Amino acid sequence: MRLARRKFLAAAGRAALVAPALGLLGRPLRAAEAVRATIAVPGPGNLLFLPITLASRLGTDRQEGIQLDIRYVGGGPQAFKDMLDRNVDFSAGGLSAVALQRLSGYGIISIVPTTRVPAYTLLARAALKGKVRGITDLSGRVVGVKGHTRGGRSTSQMFTEFVLARAGVDPERVNYVSVGQAYDNQHAALASGAVDALMGDEPFATRLVRNGVAYVLGDYHDLETVRKLLGGLFLNGQVATRPDFLARRPDVVAGVVKTLQRTLAWIDKHTAAEMVDALRIPDASERGALLDALRIRKNVYSPDGRFSDEQIASVERFFRATETSAAARTFVMNGVIEDRWAGRSP
Repeated sequence: MRLARRKFLAAAGRAALVAPALGLLGRPLRAAEAVRATIAVPGPGNLLFLPITLASRLGTDRQEGIQLDIRYVGGGPQAFKDMLDRNVDFSAGGLSAVALQRLSGYGIISIVPTTRVPAYTLLARAALKGKVRGITDLSGRVVGVKGHTRGGRSTSQMFTEFVLARAGVDPERVNYVSVGQAYDNQHAALASGAVDALMGDEPFATRLVRNGVAYVLGDYHDLETVRKLLGGLFLNGQVATRPDFLARRPDVVAGVVKTLQRTLAWIDKHTAAEMVDALRIPDASERGALLDALRIRKNVYSPDGRFSDEQIASVERFFRATETSAAARTFVMNGVIEDRWAGRSP
């Protein structure tokens, strides 16, 4: 009896140590018990950053003792600006744009990846069908991107410049216009003729084509297509923070990383339909477009939320190809990555 009692007390002691992190008996912590983590995210509805929204819907944040406070903005550069201005603690955006911010002297560091391909769709305005047959026909035209703020361009603009150059078009021969990160804005820009083309995201691209305002010039979701274009898989979507916040609150950083890894593991094991159901999207058109996009593109997400040497090398080559300064040509992408919590794979 005494031995059984000692075993019971030892087990109870171990449970008491685990309980503060996960909640009693592993249940998600109540909002009042969780640590609030504010994050600026391009969206809402952007496929690249869907795992962040899904984390909040599923409650994987609270399972890690975190309460995600998501603030949607018009693009990655705006998300970075909000973080640097200390309006939020974390931001989501492209890894290439993180490097551009660092090159411009702003303190920012990537802590966890969410995707492994660019996950962009290059669209052209429907009225131009027959005139714009390929990427080479965009010379001298207006292309919509996600805009820019202090510290440089968005990854969508950098990627547009890259595919233009690969097609033999001087990127300087194209006028770039910010179209923001909302379906209505992108629809208006194409329908009104304010832009001739758009480097868009899913599920917006599917809806724009379905609604007859655009057609596809290039699709950058397929893993093998990306490997051929960029020499390897490509880390685009990621979450970053400031070095001072990382030093001051490593517990919160660890919680956010584990939240997203838990969510990515859930995505890897569930269907597109289950993802859409979990998001509880009220608009039928939006819900249908997302379901169609995810059915063929769910593999854009990192299956484990670990940094990949292959993807980082691809981003570094891409960055050096799109930035012409001496500093960019020698930029080391690992310098903007902290993999202490996310881990690393080949």
